[in-house]
Amino acid sequence: MSPAEVDLVLPCLNEAAALPWVLGRLPVGVRAVVVDNGSTDGSAELAAGLGALVVPCEVRGYGAACHAGLEASTAPVVAFLDADASLDPLQLVRVTAPVLAGEVDLMLGRRRPISRRAWPWHLRLANAELSRRIRRRTAVRLHDLGPMRAARREGLLELALADRRSGYPLETVVKAADAGWRIAEVDVDYLPRSGRSKVTGTPLGVARAVKDMTKVLSA
Repeated sequence: MSPAEVDLVLPCLNEAAALPWVLGRLPVGVRAVVVDNGSTDGSAELAAGLGALVVPCEVRGYGAACHAGLEASTAPVVAFLDADASLDPLQLVRVTAPVLAGEVDLMLGRRRPISRRAWPWHLRLANAELSRRIRRRTAVRLHDLGPMRAARREGLLELALADRRSGYPLETVVKAADAGWRIAEVDVDYLPRSGRSKVTGTPLGVARAVKDMTKVLSA
């Protein structure tokens, strides 16, 4: 088997219901790196049985899982995607192809909900405000800070990302912009997720996310 062009990092906490669909839709040349963040539903064993590289991450947090996956990756380009079936892995090529071609340094998937249930209005509003604050902080015109993104592995490691919770994607954009990276976004379908969000599914999760992202923007 030839080495993968892209390693896809999938932070995972109890996503057994969604993993078969997600892992069954990987584009050619993409290897799944499932980072188990303390699952109790057999997600890690299921992912391994489906051919993914499974990386344990004992430190809880979205950023901790993403970074553990980044460090375990070996492909020249690393992509990130939630393991909850809210985004179609088949559309990953929209994000990775420009990076592989050297046209963009960091590409993000701009979520386009296929139904109102996929993205409630209050979360859309919060995302719009975050995008506005990103533009003010970095001068990069983004419409969404979505969970699908891709960049070259070595470049990501050189950013020395420090957030280990929900501020990790935002810190990626801010540090990439400060480093002069070419940053762009492309539309991807946003589907109703499997289960409840670990970040925005509870009031405490929302409060933590706001705190983490405010800290990144004020750095």
